[in-house]
Amino acid sequence: MAEKILAVDDNQINLKIVSTTLEQAGFEVYTAENGLTALEMAEKISPVLIILDINMPEMDGYEVCRRLRKKKSTSNIPIVMLTANDTLEEKIKGFEAGADEYLTKPFQVAELQARIMVLLRRMSRTETKSISTTSKMIAVFSLRGGLGVSTIAGNLSAGLSQIWKQSVVLVDLALTMGQSALMLNLPLRNTWADLSKMPAGEIDSEVVKNVLLTHASGVSVLAAPRRSVEGESVSPEIVSNTIEVLRSNFSYVVLDLPHDFRETTLVGLDNADEIVLLMAPELASVRATGEALEVFDNLGYPRNKIKIVMNWVFERKGLARKDIENVLKHPVKFVLPFIPDTFVSAINLGVPPVIGEPTSAVGALLEDFSYALSKVEDRKNFPENPSEALLRIRERSKSRR
Repeated sequence: MAEKILAVDDNQINLKIVSTTLEQAGFEVYTAENGLTALEMAEKISPVLIILDINMPEMDGYEVCRRLRKKKSTSNIPIVMLTANDTLEEKIKGFEAGADEYLTKPFQVAELQARIMVLLRRMSRTETKSISTTSKMIAVFSLRGGLGVSTIAGNLSAGLSQIWKQSVVLVDLALTMGQSALMLNLPLRNTWADLSKMPAGEIDSEVVKNVLLTHASGVSVLAAPRRSVEGESVSPEIVSNTIEVLRSNFSYVVLDLPHDFRETTLVGLDNADEIVLLMAPELASVRATGEALEVFDNLGYPRNKIKIVMNWVFERKGLARKDIENVLKHPVKFVLPFIPDTFVSAINLGVPPVIGEPTSAVGALLEDFSYALSKVEDRKNFPENPSEALLRIRERSKSRR
């Protein structure tokens, strides 16, 4: 039986073009000319995907999208928004409403078909994700902001996924304006706010699966709430139960943490197998890192759990690595050199360098970094069919001998 797609537009010509295009691709297409009809039909036919025009009378596409996301029966249906004005402001507004993808009118037939196939494959990967018997949880943390915690967490997640082809989830615990999802160009279709609406004890694998976003790299993302006030309703108990579920379902869990020691942050730190403590070679960062280490000592974390990573966020005149290590009485495990514009460009495009430029100097560095933080058993057991990323890492390792 052909999969059903619902196309919504008040323009009959646009509906005809979309319908013909998708019918040629083998889909069964239903149409609606206004928002109210669309909401009724979505409940009735349970489409695998909805194509939604923004500019409609009485109820625009944003409102239709918001209402679809609020209903349990339609909350997980992928939504492609059609717009004649593809501005950044409009795109952000659509993502906040819960859209998965944007397409500018007039569109190319091949592009529409390709976008739909990508979305449907992405949803399929989420539904068929296998359960892992062993898991490693890595927390990325800094008491000082502006050092690229989310950038490192996002690249680490994508790197692990590409190297090992195993299940990886990126968890945004910066519950006030966290950016992990947007840095991967993922819409905030579901967030931690969806989990905060239910008792912590009722959070299980099925519930968590329904709020995860999936990136084309295979990384799943548990996104921070859209609004700051929503983050306040996410309790430590909810975080603890959710992390436990994720650990039992993913090979790797990467935590993107805020710059504080609030209770939800401590839940993440307590559960982490390793903590990537990010710093820069400047005085304020050294001071913040020293304070973080003191707190970790008081919490009873073993020092071998903590890996200090120095991100050289400016061009020159930084403090010497040896002097920093002497002050902190802890080694710096990894150094990310200053690379102008690379990360800023990647953030704006939502394409981490480890994905967009894997063979560049920064891409190679981030692949090696991800490999270094992999599970010991993965590094010891070279797979029969290694990924391209793993082959690149092996070649670089041979050249350094």
